[in-house]
Amino acid sequence: MKSSEMHADNDSLTAKPGGMQFFGLEPEEDNGKERQFITALARGLDVLRCFRPGDRLLGNKDIAKRTGLPRPTICRLTYTLTRMGYLSYSEKLGKYQLGTAVLSLGYSLLSNLDILKIAQPLMQELADYSNSAVGVGARDRLGMVYLKGCYSTKTDISLNMDAGTSIAIATTSMGKGLLCGLPEKEREVLMNHIRSENPKEWPQRKAGIEQALLDYQEYGFCYSIGEWRKDVSGVAVPILPVAGSRLYSFNCAAPSFVLKRQMIVEDIGPRLVHMVRSIEAQVAGH
Repeated sequence: MKSSEMHADNDSLTAKPGGMQFFGLEPEEDNGKERQFITALARGLDVLRCFRPGDRLLGNKDIAKRTGLPRPTICRLTYTLTRMGYLSYSEKLGKYQLGTAVLSLGYSLLSNLDILKIAQPLMQELADYSNSAVGVGARDRLGMVYLKGCYSTKTDISLNMDAGTSIAIATTSMGKGLLCGLPEKEREVLMNHIRSENPKEWPQRKAGIEQALLDYQEYGFCYSIGEWRKDVSGVAVPILPVAGSRLYSFNCAAPSFVLKRQMIVEDIGPRLVHMVRSIEAQVAGH
């Protein structure tokens, strides 16, 4: 059997028109014009992106459906990624799961971020004070990814968001915090892509983002109450790039009955701003 046919599913699949779907900020046709852009590498990485929380095992058919690529191409990509340790294949089930090589990449990223080492004790202090979850995340295409979360040791009602958890940009305090920290032109580009992703919900999302920008100008932080989930409130502050770092967003989130609007505006929001400014100062002097 040829390597391109190895691990193929038995079910037939019709490829979507246009081939692969890029979920980033640039469509495939634009990337194809860039001489430095390696399409095969991008496709391989998007195969890995198909594995979402709760997706322990995926077959070639599942992956082809999510990427829009024809199954023969997926077979070659999954075979290569398996040989390199980024995927692991189950002969019994005929499906794949992420391999340990993916974990080693993520661990290398987190262990080399000085900002997380500096922020951790301050985040834990605020989490215990507010009986909330305090996290930091960065943008990943059209979403936010949690890099670190600290949780109250005094209560078990705070939200637990593990490193690697993905959330939306437009409806979460963390995502809005990042939008507030972006330069205006970059923010407009990102907002245009968010609008294109879901035009029907865009008017409501746009109003929420515009309110967040106003709140950030007035308070130095923005907040979201019941937008991401009806029972969750959050407040966020961006940490601007310092000492070569990228833009991150810190947030404090909890069930709405714990984190109420007045508490956010008068207490937790200002404390979060102070925490972020302290982290910025320490990172700059590190």
